[in-house]
Amino acid sequence: MPESQLLLDGTRITDHWVTVPLDWENPSGEKIQVYAREFVGPEAAAKGEVHTAGLPWLLFLQGGPGGKGNRPAKLGGWMAEVAKDFRILMLDQRGTGLSTRLDRHHLAQRGTPEEQAQYLRNFRADSIVQDAEALRRQLGIKSWTVFGQSYGGFCTLTYLSLAPEHMDRALFTGGLAPLTGPADRVYQQTYARMRARNEEHFERFPQDREALDRVVEHLRARVDAGDPVHLLDGSELTVSRLQMLGMTLGGNTRVDSLHYLLEEAFAHVGGRAQLSDTFLAEVGNRISFAGNPMYAVMHESIYGLPGEPATAWAAERVAAQFPEFSAEAESPLLTGEMIFREHVQLDPVLAPLFETADALAAVEDWDPLYDLVQLARNEVPAAACVYSEDVFVDRDLSLETAGRVAGLSVYETDEFHHDGIHDDGASILRELLRRTED
Repeated sequence: MPESQLLLDGTRITDHWVTVPLDWENPSGEKIQVYAREFVGPEAAAKGEVHTAGLPWLLFLQGGPGGKGNRPAKLGGWMAEVAKDFRILMLDQRGTGLSTRLDRHHLAQRGTPEEQAQYLRNFRADSIVQDAEALRRQLGIKSWTVFGQSYGGFCTLTYLSLAPEHMDRALFTGGLAPLTGPADRVYQQTYARMRARNEEHFERFPQDREALDRVVEHLRARVDAGDPVHLLDGSELTVSRLQMLGMTLGGNTRVDSLHYLLEEAFAHVGGRAQLSDTFLAEVGNRISFAGNPMYAVMHESIYGLPGEPATAWAAERVAAQFPEFSAEAESPLLTGEMIFREHVQLDPVLAPLFETADALAAVEDWDPLYDLVQLARNEVPAAACVYSEDVFVDRDLSLETAGRVAGLSVYETDEFHHDGIHDDGASILRELLRRTED
């Protein structure tokens, strides 16, 4: 039996590993390790193993791609709520956390960029679901509740397609993926929503628009002078990379931090204004992919579907339809979950993977992630929280998907943005669980 430990709040945590095929189509081939951490809440843990053994399981699938499971110091929010009635299994999706890793060092061992791209094709939602099934079998669990946040919801849709017989219920927050169509329509929707979110923020903080314009002007002037601005990691801060700060606008819990960041943008040295180290350090932290390189490299691959054209840097292409987001615009708007070539090329941890990302963007023969027939006859109790103004997972596309999953109950709200489970996850999970009760 795996050994367990107690957090300071009395939560019991237990480590679980499973060995799985790299390629589930070739089960006798290369193997990798997948890790998951079990959480038993303080009240349940205090009642002993007999009580714990009788609790049903909930598998949590994190956002991403490339996002590892949560590492809470103590249970709070949705986890504390769920732990009253479930044992929680927090999966480190393959390539993340303590599972066999994906990063520039490990990928360098896989050969050419084309060979690396081929390797990465084994790290999509279908493989993640097969890994979860291997863990379920190893733990002797007949079935469990699956809860997916953001990209984890995409994986949950794949789970409903591949192994619904082992699901007690399916829960989604900000995570209903488009089931058909090219990646382009995702960005056509999300650019429009990001435009509205920019307008909303700058209406509340007009001084932020002025401050951002000053930073843009400063960056352009330095380029014209042949002395571009560099972040503290040595990489160039371009206008396009600065626009990535728009990721902050995607959530209630962090949106106003943009205001605090911009108010400290400049420092005056010798009577001249320059970008402060405080600002450069924080911008560098926010736009760096050092902690999650696969988010950028694999991002558009999550939309790759059979019969559709290559994603081919869809976010960058679709941006041409929204000139207000151009880095050359007079007052450029901030972007969101849009990855451009430049974002990969200039990030120190991503630059070695640019050719790999480019090869992945050229893939045209993706394997299916969803079984539309199975989803249309779904019998697993399912409920989804859809955020009306979500700038990452579009509301209209989410409702389109919901309409193709039989029995899926939709809880739509405008009270939260994409990070609703971090804002008031307990109430959201209570509502989703209520909707899936027999």
